[in-house]
Amino acid sequence: MELEENKYNELLYHIGSTLQTAKQNAIKAINVELILANWKIGRYIVDFEQHGKQRAEYGKELLVTLSADLKLKFGKGFSRSSLQLMRLFYINYPKFQPLADEDLIRQTVSGVFLSWSHYAELLTISDQLSRSFYEAQAIKENWSFREMKRQIDSALFQRLALSKDKEGVLTLAEKGQVINSSDDLIRDPYIFEFLNIPTGSIIKESGLEKKLIDNLQRFLLELGKGFSFVARQFKITVDNEHMFVDIVFYHRILRCFVLIDLKTKKVKHQDIGQMNFYLNYFKEEENAEGDNDPIGIIIAADKNEFLVKYVTGGLSNKIFVSKYQLYLPDQKLLEEKVKEIINE
Repeated sequence: MELEENKYNELLYHIGSTLQTAKQNAIKAINVELILANWKIGRYIVDFEQHGKQRAEYGKELLVTLSADLKLKFGKGFSRSSLQLMRLFYINYPKFQPLADEDLIRQTVSGVFLSWSHYAELLTISDQLSRSFYEAQAIKENWSFREMKRQIDSALFQRLALSKDKEGVLTLAEKGQVINSSDDLIRDPYIFEFLNIPTGSIIKESGLEKKLIDNLQRFLLELGKGFSFVARQFKITVDNEHMFVDIVFYHRILRCFVLIDLKTKKVKHQDIGQMNFYLNYFKEEENAEGDNDPIGIIIAADKNEFLVKYVTGGLSNKIFVSKYQLYLPDQKLLEEKVKEIINE
């Protein structure tokens, strides 16, 4: 008797899907157990220290001795730096309590736990507000370890915080970035260090666009949550004249098109007028029922704040102009500026 091909393929699919899900859940469960074990180890070390001498040299000596003994008994994974991370993990997350079995299973399957690599990187951030933001955002956007590290290196928290007041900075640190309006989408500057273009290099707009599309996953990470790619060089024809929008996205949260125009020189007033034309066209010709008005972002090598203010003033369309840079920002300088906002 021959097997019915469609039903057999369906059987293979269900078995494969079940095995894949089981493997993913097993990895998550192991990760949770590792995190909880490291938290407990950190607690044991701190508890031991609190009953001993409160001197820096004593703590250093303890970790050296403990590292040697644990490596002899259990093998790798217990260097002095690893034990110090576990100790700091407990100190910085004293309420990270082990869960009941049913809660552990539910949390593991939902994937809300970060990996130990995530927490080890977060513990290198001395500023509590920054650390809180990156933890919340990593969970919210399901960042991989590499993605989170890139956002830390690019000073994302500080870049977002500079456009807010003290209350806004504290809310950002506690809850991560919440997208409620078009203003929440914008970053200034955008950081394109992942393109590996040497500083001072001459690059055409078409070349910058190609590199961004070739690195679309990283570009989307820099843009933030909710962006879905629609088209490159989107063609607009009016009065038998052809024009092209560099890159078009659709934002799933705000339910609108986002048009991006790239400029490798200082933005001019004509560039803003052109973007205004694009937005009017999209409202009339491309928007579907339920879509909100499109948003325009001009990403330029430089801009004059007054020119942007005067040209965009009074426009009904949402047009933003941001700069881009090809290198990672000076984090210490940005941190000082954020501290000034908080102190004010």
